[in-house]
Amino acid sequence: MKRTRPLVVVLGLAVAGIVMLSWTQTWFTLRLDAAAAVTPTVVADGAAAVPQFTALAIALLALFLAMTIAGRVVRVVLAGIEILLGLGIVVSGVSALSDPVSAARGAVGEVAGVSDLAAVRRIVTSVHVTAWPAVGIAGGVLAVLLGIVVLVVQRSWPGPSRKYAATPTATAPKSAPVERDAIVDWDDLSAGLDPTDPADPVTVTEADPVPVTETDSLGTVGSESRRTTDDAHDHEEHREHH
Repeated sequence: MKRTRPLVVVLGLAVAGIVMLSWTQTWFTLRLDAAAAVTPTVVADGAAAVPQFTALAIALLALFLAMTIAGRVVRVVLAGIEILLGLGIVVSGVSALSDPVSAARGAVGEVAGVSDLAAVRRIVTSVHVTAWPAVGIAGGVLAVLLGIVVLVVQRSWPGPSRKYAATPTATAPKSAPVERDAIVDWDDLSAGLDPTDPADPVTVTEADPVPVTETDSLGTVGSESRRTTDDAHDHEEHREHH
């Protein structure tokens, strides 16, 4: 199902191309009364019969291109718009096909010099309809069906690429594992923390030198002084003995 998105997009572009192609081709050939017009026939293409086809086809083209980067909610909206555009194409084509004289009124008026629909009907003697109106209507029907398919299968499509996705917020870096020793445990106990509890937060820092308190300093100096005195006394006793 995930591979249906490129297929749907390609089909959508093809549908838009069909509608645009139909718009450029001849829809109706009308024969006019020779006494009322300078030319016996008038050719009306899709641009004259259904001028809104070009806008609908361009909208379909842009819609399917937007589906390639859209998220799930936007895809549902675009699918609904696609269905409406397809219905608009069908209605426009059927309306022109049901009344070719009215659809080609502008083309007839250019050569006959009349603009009133009733006058145009009086000078048109026959109408030949090509297959291109049916092609345009079929394009609209395919657009509607494709919109329904998108509504059904778009849930399995992947989300938008990172380029169009929101930038994630930065998160704080995780602390590195703590290398515990007797000094760290002693500091934790002094701070009221249980060094054996993994839930207690511990900040990792480089090994800092252990501060020497005044008592430790005096104790160290005193120990060194006593060792020096004892060594001197032992040396003096050794000299007297000899």
